[in-house]
Amino acid sequence: MQFRKFVYCSAGALLATLTGTALAAEGVATAPIAVAKNLSDQKFDAIPGTPACMTGTGLAGDPSKGPALFELKFKTGCTVPWHWHTPDEHVMLVSGIGRMEMKDTKPVTLHAGGYAMLPSQHAHQFTCLSACVMFLRSDGVFDTHYINADGKEITPEEAFAKKK
Repeated sequence: MQFRKFVYCSAGALLATLTGTALAAEGVATAPIAVAKNLSDQKFDAIPGTPACMTGTGLAGDPSKGPALFELKFKTGCTVPWHWHTPDEHVMLVSGIGRMEMKDTKPVTLHAGGYAMLPSQHAHQFTCLSACVMFLRSDGVFDTHYINADGKEITPEEAFAKKK
C-alpha cells in the first residue's frame, strides 16, 4: 500500500513539474487553477484517430492549441501502432503493464510508475499487456502521424487494419 501511494505521489509531482515547466517554456500564462479529479469520476471517451481499445479524458490544456495533459485507458492487448508526434511526448504508466517500443532502442516493459519521454518525430508504438491507465503529456499542439514498416506515413485506418 505504501508503494502505491509513493507511485501516485511521484506521478503527481512529476506531472505537475512537467506541466509547469512546459507551459512556462511555451510562454503560456499560467494562472493557478485548482484541479482535483478521481479516476472513478472521470468520463473517458473514444479519441478520433486512435484505436477503439483506447479511451481518454483531458485533464489540462487544449491539445489543439498547445501543451496538454491526458489520462488514457487501454484494454489488455490494445496496441497503438507505429507513429510519431510533432511535439515531445511524456508518458507515465499509472497502472497495468505496457510495452513501449521505440525506433533504434530495445523495447521496455513499463510497470506502474514507469516513464518514457519521446522526442519530437521519434517513431514508437505502445502495447498494453495488462489493463493500462497512463498519463500522457504533450509539449505542444498534439498530432499523431502513423507510419508503415518503411517509415512512410499512412492513414489511421491503414495503421489499424489487421495484418494477415
